[in-house]
Amino acid sequence: MNLFDHLPDTTDPDSLYSAFEAWVAGRGIGLYPAQQEALIELTSGGNVILATPTGSGKSLVAAGAVFAAFARGERSFYTAPIKALVSEKFFDLCDAFGSAQVGMMTGDASVNPGAPIICCTAEVLANIALRDGAQAEAGLVVMDEFHFYADPDRGWAWQIPLLELPQSQFLLMSATLGEVERFELDLKRRTGKDTVTVRSAERPVPLSYSYRMTPLHETVQELLEGGQAPVYIVHFTQAAAIERAQSLMSLNVCSRAEKDAIAELLGGFRFTTRFGRTLSRFIRHGIGVHHAGMLPKYRRLVERLAQAGLLKVICGTDTLGVGVNVPIRTVLFTALSKYDGRRSRLLRAREFHQIAGRAGRAGFDTIGYVAAQAPDHVIENERALAKIGDDPKRRRGYTRKKPPEGFVNWSDQTFEKLIDAEPEPLVSRFQVTHAMLLAIIARPGNAFEAMRKLLTDNHEPRAAQRKHIHRAIAIYRSLLDAGVVERLETPDETGRTVRLTVDLQQDFALNQALSTFALAAFDLLDPESASYALDLLSIIESILDDPRQILIAQEKKARGEAIAAMKADGVEYEERMERVADIAYPKPLEEMLEHAYATYRRAHPWIGDHPVSPKSVVREMYEQAMTFADFIAAYDLARVEGIVLRYLADAYRTLSHTIPESIKRDDLVDLIEWLGETVRQIDSSLVDEWEALRNPEAHAAAQAALDDAPPPVTGNRRAFRVLVRNALFRRVELAARDEVEALVALDAEDAEGLEHTEEWTGPWEFDDWDEALGDYFDEHEELGTGPDARGPKLFEIEEGPTVWKARQILDDPAHNHDWHLRAEVDLAASDAAGRAILRVLEFDRFDG
Repeated sequence: MNLFDHLPDTTDPDSLYSAFEAWVAGRGIGLYPAQQEALIELTSGGNVILATPTGSGKSLVAAGAVFAAFARGERSFYTAPIKALVSEKFFDLCDAFGSAQVGMMTGDASVNPGAPIICCTAEVLANIALRDGAQAEAGLVVMDEFHFYADPDRGWAWQIPLLELPQSQFLLMSATLGEVERFELDLKRRTGKDTVTVRSAERPVPLSYSYRMTPLHETVQELLEGGQAPVYIVHFTQAAAIERAQSLMSLNVCSRAEKDAIAELLGGFRFTTRFGRTLSRFIRHGIGVHHAGMLPKYRRLVERLAQAGLLKVICGTDTLGVGVNVPIRTVLFTALSKYDGRRSRLLRAREFHQIAGRAGRAGFDTIGYVAAQAPDHVIENERALAKIGDDPKRRRGYTRKKPPEGFVNWSDQTFEKLIDAEPEPLVSRFQVTHAMLLAIIARPGNAFEAMRKLLTDNHEPRAAQRKHIHRAIAIYRSLLDAGVVERLETPDETGRTVRLTVDLQQDFALNQALSTFALAAFDLLDPESASYALDLLSIIESILDDPRQILIAQEKKARGEAIAAMKADGVEYEERMERVADIAYPKPLEEMLEHAYATYRRAHPWIGDHPVSPKSVVREMYEQAMTFADFIAAYDLARVEGIVLRYLADAYRTLSHTIPESIKRDDLVDLIEWLGETVRQIDSSLVDEWEALRNPEAHAAAQAALDDAPPPVTGNRRAFRVLVRNALFRRVELAARDEVEALVALDAEDAEGLEHTEEWTGPWEFDDWDEALGDYFDEHEELGTGPDARGPKLFEIEEGPTVWKARQILDDPAHNHDWHLRAEVDLAASDAAGRAILRVLEFDRFDG
């Protein structure tokens, strides 16, 4: 029964509170005192700052606030810091209110955006607040994880709604807010509504703290034996989490019966990547890994197994602090210091409490445990001294092990201070952008007054406000000079004294900022060019967010290869270093795109907040006929394969929705289909997630199944043809570089996917590649791999019911085209593997 069945006939606060309390009671739970206090204030129309511990039911208070706002006929916005959390809240509210009443907006797409209840990222709400101000239809604003207000890059989005939505009722929630009196006073002044802070230091599940002087594997063993599992071991790099999981494989984490239960629950779950196969070993031993670089399906698997009580240990990163649904009894910190991208430092109180607060499961545990390891060198020294005993002479002679260079030390006193410390005060992160000025100028009314108020009545100190004013003036002048804005001699009927001279794309600040630039750049390409489809792809890639880890890996490899080549040529060290500084990751169409961007920006200055960024991830994979596994292996990206796949999914979605149908030639459609199927076969959730959002009723059934198996790869005929062509052409690429070992390995890998391979002996053996390539290169100096070589004229395929026959004619320098590569494609094996499985038949001259 959803909340609509409990709507009262009146909006009287007592009736609203009683109706919601009855719904809660119907679910077999009761309200804590802090929840009661907050809900009384919210149903009465006041603002609430909810500063209660993790696990104290803040989401239930938010649902009550949304319920009261809906009953009053007001629209609600529920914001969260990351898209995954927005999606989670969307489904929770769909369960409570019905999917017809709930929408979602995350910046790259929207679902049911006209709904009375909207889940969105903070950036989306901030841009709505800038665009519509006091006219925005936002009766209630719930800001979850409000401590993100102090995030250096994104904090501005948490401040703007507070400044620009005086008509709204606010619920600000976090377990780690610190001092908030200034927010109370500010909200009261701006909204005119009573504003209270509801605090509670009392956790539903109290915490017990301990500082450990034993090596970590001994600590884990003690926690397991003491009944304190599940244990979440906190690391501050993804690599450290994976290495720890490997090191703990020597412990007897689970019983035989528990391991059998894990295997049974896994069933036919497909571990489709190299890291997946590593994770499978860990999981079957009772150890999970959890971090942001994993494929979503692997993270969900670990979460579900943890919820089922089958994982005793989870090695993860500090991302656990952002609303991740992993039930745990003990949080074990491997360190109390971290490298934050600029320097190594001790954990801040907010960071510590955000993670520690995840210990203890309401409804399962009567107590949660938080432990911290002493530094490794301290433990080693203490053990050595204990072994020496009390002999002063021997103790003086002992050479203490020193910490690593740059190490930031911590101790039990550090731990005690963190336990007792209040979270640091939230710091304002206000920013001024082109989009901000454009949104306010587009509003009805006097833009100067609105902007003056925003710039002088924000949460920044006066010195910072002056800097923001200077930047705003500079942006305004650039808009005037570009002719995007014009002054009006007399105010218009809405009170405007300046206005825009261009029509902004609808919700231009809410979606892909450079999509209109991409549309304009498409016109610069030659449709007759053999590389037209790939160049369209490169324009799309240039407007996507940079996948930093991938680009770093590409640049590192390019520089390494260049240094090796220069060494072979005898180039001196100093000159090598000078040359290599100019080498970067691949940037197709860089000169054209940067020139086009500069031209477009003069007429559309607001895109200056979003620079164009040429790169080649999808293009490199497609041109070199690489599979997902090939690309991951080439750049050693196994630890961040989830980030790679997320980028591919974003590229697929943007390609599909941004490029007009009128210019989508067959080769581009092939590319898009290939990319979509590649993503789907690795982790179908990234392609299917928007379908699930549009059909929330089907979501619950999909979530109930542990194995999110993709459809058969041969089911999408068009995409599978491209996969076959790429699998064949990948061998041509390797043959062109005379990489015999790689070709043999590729054939062997495909052979593993074929049934009864040990009995198969065909006309082609793996070691035939060396002789075949030798014969080819005796005739020709090189083997072509360019656009003509992979064109449709040189590729043939014959489709059968169970086996396809494929042939790639080779592009020799003389264009004789009298050599070919032939293979069979096993459809059943391909479906089982989620990729094209080939059996090479011949690499030889043929009679044309």
